[in-house]
Amino acid sequence: MCKLMIAACLILFLSLACQQPEPKNTAKDTAATALSTAKVPKVPDTTVLDGPWYLQPAQTSDAASGKKASLQIDLKKGRFTGNTGCNNMNGKFWYSATDSSLSFSDKLITTRMACPGYNEKAFLKNLLLTTHYRLSNGVLTLLAEDNTELSRWERKPSAPANTGKV
Repeated sequence: MCKLMIAACLILFLSLACQQPEPKNTAKDTAATALSTAKVPKVPDTTVLDGPWYLQPAQTSDAASGKKASLQIDLKKGRFTGNTGCNNMNGKFWYSATDSSLSFSDKLITTRMACPGYNEKAFLKNLLLTTHYRLSNGVLTLLAEDNTELSRWERKPSAPANTGKV
């Protein structure tokens, strides 16, 4: 029995000896841990496809007509209206909220005003090349099949470009 008590004491002693004491946290360590584990509240992106969008001009010629290109997307009707930056337009579109696919019908209707210095043909071509979209932080990006960015749109029109005219 005595040998059994000695063996039990030895096992207990060895198990306690193998454990390392926990380091004491300093105020600096505690603050660093609190910062690294603190959950920063994430503000959800509430950007939705439905509604008005205004082109973010990529080139000076995008604003040459003095008008701002716009899209008004109506998800319920599957239709859009807007302005090319020169002429009014409207038509149908198809989209999927699950895979972000988006395409505009090539049977869109436009008015026929002339706007010198504005490349409306390129604008319409890019619109028709759209196969999907991305929404992030209030910006709608139209993308081609190979993920090439075709255009960026925002909810409010940007300040007009300085054309140098007085």
